[in-house]
Amino acid sequence: MSKLSYLAKRAAKMDWKRMLQTARMLHKKTGKSTAWLLKDMLNCALRYNAGYVDYKIAEMYRLSDAQKRTVITRGISNRIVKNMNDKAYWHHFDDKTEFNTLFAAQVRRDWMKMTADTAADELAAFLSRHDVILYKPLEGSSGQGIVKFTKDDWQHVDAFRDQLVSMGDGILEELVVQHPKMASLCPTSVNTIRIATLLGDKQEGIVYAFIRIGNGKVMDNVDCGGMAARVDLASGVLKTVAADKQGNVFDTHPMTGTPIVGFEIPYWQEAREMCLEAMHKVPQVRFVAWDVAITTDGPVFIEGNSFPSHAIPQFAAHYPDGVGILPEFEKFIHINGLKA
Repeated sequence: MSKLSYLAKRAAKMDWKRMLQTARMLHKKTGKSTAWLLKDMLNCALRYNAGYVDYKIAEMYRLSDAQKRTVITRGISNRIVKNMNDKAYWHHFDDKTEFNTLFAAQVRRDWMKMTADTAADELAAFLSRHDVILYKPLEGSSGQGIVKFTKDDWQHVDAFRDQLVSMGDGILEELVVQHPKMASLCPTSVNTIRIATLLGDKQEGIVYAFIRIGNGKVMDNVDCGGMAARVDLASGVLKTVAADKQGNVFDTHPMTGTPIVGFEIPYWQEAREMCLEAMHKVPQVRFVAWDVAITTDGPVFIEGNSFPSHAIPQFAAHYPDGVGILPEFEKFIHINGLKA
């Protein structure tokens, strides 16, 4: 593909309206002219495969060209997934029943598949073992479609079954009860750690880890208003402030007042080892982001992501020196050698 054809293809895919809205918002935040921001945003799109969301949350407008080259943008992230993960094997992670079955030793909780064929007595038997459960769509991400139910919701099992069937195929799971120390950050959500493993050409292991902390909602996901902080891989201690997708930063949690910088994750070494062992289970999927909850009995898997979001690993607040996370990936793989 010629350079001119490539530029034309990139231009056709750009959401010019959203780009303009982002530039105007950043103008108010930074004082830089909207025209300058649009020009720089376009430059970052063409040179670094950065979308307007990348540009905003990585604060690329404050970075030098050398620093911009260290950001894991959408385009680079997509190339990593395309080259590392064989799509024929994604179903082991994308289908929650397959994931829970394959990684039963790490999931360690009661669950059942819920479809229109599920008998009322089977459902009743499952419900009899729990006071609180979660419904999750069979496929999905970012916490979309997850609903929490309590005993009050299934007083009439037949009616409750009809309600679940109307929500589509999914799974019902025993509620994960997190470690009290983890709950001290935010008690309304299970605050999970995203641990990304990479079976690279240069080496294999954990490439990054971030804790995701809720901010009043049931979910800790940053797309649901949560925040994230970077985890030191050796110690499990939070070394950075938390940040959300809107660019707000927190050194203590706004709800609980719990200090974030210096917080030590319990059972961290066990969580590390669990992910390092699991990454070999489906070697055709070499880059996986594992969502790990910490209970009083140790770490458990919530899910594994075969197409990890690249948003959290590029929040500007986690890289005060302006050097992003891409150099960490380059310790594992040859970024420049990846196919487009």
